[in-house]
Amino acid sequence: MQQRRIILHSDLNSFYASVEIMLEPALQGKAVAVCGSTEDRHGIVLAKSELAKKAGVKTGQVTWEARLLCPDLIVVPPQYEQYLKYSRLTREIYQRYTDQVEPFGMDECWLDVTASRRLFGSGEKIAEEIRQTVKEELGLTVSIGVSFNKIFAKLGSDMKKPDAVTVISREDFKEKVWPLPTGDLLYVGRATVRKLAGIGVHTIGDIVALGPELMQRLFGKNGLMLWSYASGQDTSRVMPGDYEVPVKSIGHGITCTADLINNEEVWRVFLELSQDIGHRLRVHDLLAWGVQIAVRDNTLFYKQYQAQLGFATRSPMEIARKARELFEKNYQWQNQVRAVTVRAINLVPRSWPQQLTLFDDYALRERRARLEDAIESLRARFGKRAVFNAVLMGDLKMSGRGAQEVIMPGAMYR
Repeated sequence: MQQRRIILHSDLNSFYASVEIMLEPALQGKAVAVCGSTEDRHGIVLAKSELAKKAGVKTGQVTWEARLLCPDLIVVPPQYEQYLKYSRLTREIYQRYTDQVEPFGMDECWLDVTASRRLFGSGEKIAEEIRQTVKEELGLTVSIGVSFNKIFAKLGSDMKKPDAVTVISREDFKEKVWPLPTGDLLYVGRATVRKLAGIGVHTIGDIVALGPELMQRLFGKNGLMLWSYASGQDTSRVMPGDYEVPVKSIGHGITCTADLINNEEVWRVFLELSQDIGHRLRVHDLLAWGVQIAVRDNTLFYKQYQAQLGFATRSPMEIARKARELFEKNYQWQNQVRAVTVRAINLVPRSWPQQLTLFDDYALRERRARLEDAIESLRARFGKRAVFNAVLMGDLKMSGRGAQEVIMPGAMYR
């Protein structure tokens, strides 16, 4: 008989802000926000302490907006190297109990402790030990959910914050989970919440009541997935610590130092971001069949668009041109643009066979590929800015050209 799974989801509370407070004891008991460069963009709130959260400060706000809500707010710049350090140290604590530790961002991890119970006791006992150990050894707090699958373990870690353990069992999940609002379920975003509310579905239990067929009709295969999650039928594995995440997309985004005001300024940022994407496609020996862009305007309204390419490519110019085409076709310029992201999607190995067509100039693309190979070699020897497009000279309204980019895992694997 197969033993019942015990899954933990551990979430470091107010992670960036908690690290800053731990490193600087004078910040204890004060409202703290970790913000981007105040010189470049008046500061965007990246994280906030519990006191700042209680005052109404939200992630994504501009600093002056946050100060209106919390006049005593203390603003500090991010120290990404410290966050990476404490993320790693926390995972080392988790690995004392199991080798199945799957990151979900820098501050969250799933742990499968099914096989650890003989050594360490019940899932709740292990969670309590981890909670106390993280606090004693690192000075940080975690909230931990304990359940029989990954989805409900994450729900549990969100239920009580900060510094708490919540158990959701097979016997009581209907009472604990089904009354919660739909937006609490992992992967139910704001658009899905609105669509569900439009048909009278407001709780996770309401999703279950709709049934798998109707959810699939409304949302496709994602609807069927959400119904299984809400029903407690998630069987996705916690991946082992040495699991290498498959590269499914490669992207680069930035919040600009000043609003972009026309198509030409957006094009230059797209082209600059695409240089990095092309380089990383080469590192992974991949080609992209599609391009996706995300645009955030100066009211913080966010929209995403994507399209297929007629060919697989790793050319920064070809990726940037498709991004420009997508933007100019879809963006209406009701507001100026604050942030943009370009992403290469539908990735395949470079050795993947391609069907030739009559409508592409393959000789031209081959010449461009040889030119880009030469440019890549020069940059490898003499630095990233050794060779670049003339249109990228001058002020691109990009702080440090993305020098502080930090990439962490952010997907759940089935």
